[in-house]
Amino acid sequence: MAEITAAAVKELRDRSGAGMMDCKKALTEANGDIEAATDWLRAKGLAAAQKKSSRTAAEGLVGVVVAGTKGVAVEVNSETDFVAKNDQFQDFVRTVSTVALESGAADAEALTAQAHPAGGTIAEKLVANIATIGENQNVRRVAHVEVTEGVVVPYVHNAAAPGLGKIGVLVALEGNAPADVLEPLGKQLAMHIAAAFPLALSADDIDPALLERERAIAAEKAAESGKPAEIVAKMVDGAVAKFAKEQALLSQIFVMDNKTPVADVVAKAAKDAGATITLKSYVRFQLGEGIEKEVSDFAAEVAAAAGV
Repeated sequence: MAEITAAAVKELRDRSGAGMMDCKKALTEANGDIEAATDWLRAKGLAAAQKKSSRTAAEGLVGVVVAGTKGVAVEVNSETDFVAKNDQFQDFVRTVSTVALESGAADAEALTAQAHPAGGTIAEKLVANIATIGENQNVRRVAHVEVTEGVVVPYVHNAAAPGLGKIGVLVALEGNAPADVLEPLGKQLAMHIAAAFPLALSADDIDPALLERERAIAAEKAAESGKPAEIVAKMVDGAVAKFAKEQALLSQIFVMDNKTPVADVVAKAAKDAGATITLKSYVRFQLGEGIEKEVSDFAAEVAAAAGV
């Protein structure tokens, strides 16, 4: 059986909001697996849906650039926030984002193979940056959006510099409405996306594996109700439908008024403008999503050794 450390208990508490002993029990049941332990707590009604925290592990910057009807978001990681404030690093992220937009490079590997305006490739410039700044860095990911007619609106939450920050959003609005309608609408939608963490544009676009995970959690929870099988099945279907509705951008409640679905906000804007407006796509990059940084915590190790 995996050792249940105090650090793991703390991480699970931060994720779930459950009590320390419940977290320790969940980790024991899940043989130390944080994700499985989170599901166990939720199935037992001891935790809410896993929070998508704004606290991220990796450092660096997200860059967003728009030109005409195209936009790109790029994430470049560093080891510390100190480097993210470095002018040389910021210039690198800004340049890489522009190259990504102009080249259409679809992923980090293709992007780093592109020529850098100062000479050599982006990969070679990255190596030089690492040597001069003295800290590891890497181009992690890139995503593009484009419309045929309309606008792509960029937004950076708490920008460290123009077009650079820890959360970058692009909103692609397709339609023939004038720019003075589309631009402010896109900005509000981008702010909503930054705050609301949608998993996909529509419920149909949500990863089936995520829905199956929710179904398994809901089924275990509903089974403990003691209700007849047909009622349990409806409870499970209802829970999964609720999850999908809350996680899909178009069906999320707009944070600006806390009552209107995003799809209705877009439809009203189109009606008021007497034009067509479609929320075609979006990108939301949050620095360090999915990255776990190894943290050495001597106090936690001592506590673990003591059986906490």
